[in-house]
Amino acid sequence: MLVKNKIPECIWKTKSILGEGTLWVSKLSSIFFVDIKKKKIFILNTKTNKKKIIKVNKEIGFISHIKNNFFLLGLKSELRIVDLKKNKKIFSINIELKKKNNRINDGKTDPIGRVWFGTMDNLEKKRSGSLYCLDTDLKLHKIDDSYFITNGPAFLDKNNFYHTDSAKRIIYRIKINNRYKILKKSIFIKFNRKDGFPDGMTTDTKNNLWVCHYNGGKITVYDKRGNKIHKILLAAKNITNCAFGGYESKELFVSTALKGMRKDEIKKYPFSGNFLKIKTNLRGKRTIPFKIKNFLY
Repeated sequence: MLVKNKIPECIWKTKSILGEGTLWVSKLSSIFFVDIKKKKIFILNTKTNKKKIIKVNKEIGFISHIKNNFFLLGLKSELRIVDLKKNKKIFSINIELKKKNNRINDGKTDPIGRVWFGTMDNLEKKRSGSLYCLDTDLKLHKIDDSYFITNGPAFLDKNNFYHTDSAKRIIYRIKINNRYKILKKSIFIKFNRKDGFPDGMTTDTKNNLWVCHYNGGKITVYDKRGNKIHKILLAAKNITNCAFGGYESKELFVSTALKGMRKDEIKKYPFSGNFLKIKTNLRGKRTIPFKIKNFLY
């Protein structure tokens, strides 16, 4: 069994419309996550149980740690470096300004400290989404395009990773070279309709892939060959993102969403929109900060 306790724990009743962007920062003993639609960042210190909510002025898809209180925020049409303690903007990069309905969605750092993220049509109607990498020199690289809803990524190593088009119910395995060109892109898993939509993902130290199911009420775990090796059923319908952290990096933190749910569905899935924790028997990979070269702050 990969999971220690059968009942996942609700650790924060946030009632998120669209929870996302789970991020463990070990130096701060804190788990971060966002509500895209409410434009909020949630911070929970797992040692003190102190909770904090920070409001931002745009929809926010993800958050990455740089150092101390400095973070990169993935906002609508903007990557923004901030001092989160002072709520002060340090640096900004505009993204896809000509695509008025697009926004940044999910994003994570890779094993060498680069930030990978996707964009998508906020109305979820057009294949206007792309996959990007922001390198440690703050140079932006467009990797791939024609996505409906970008999600992931989750990394095997610096050149191999998983990335999802949720609307297509497909998780891709992608290999790039050192010049950010795709060498190989193949379908790793294609979900059935009954499984919902693959959403946020993460990998453990054995390179198993942990996949959140939006409209599926579960997390599934796959080995490197794509074999399903475990399933965790949850009392939430829309499972959006997950990250390992906490004690020995064996706790899986999970965000969820209320978006589009009816009252009877919320009654059936009472954890919907809340933030969860699952104790596991495997270690997650250590979260790597965004390693900006010559960051002087």
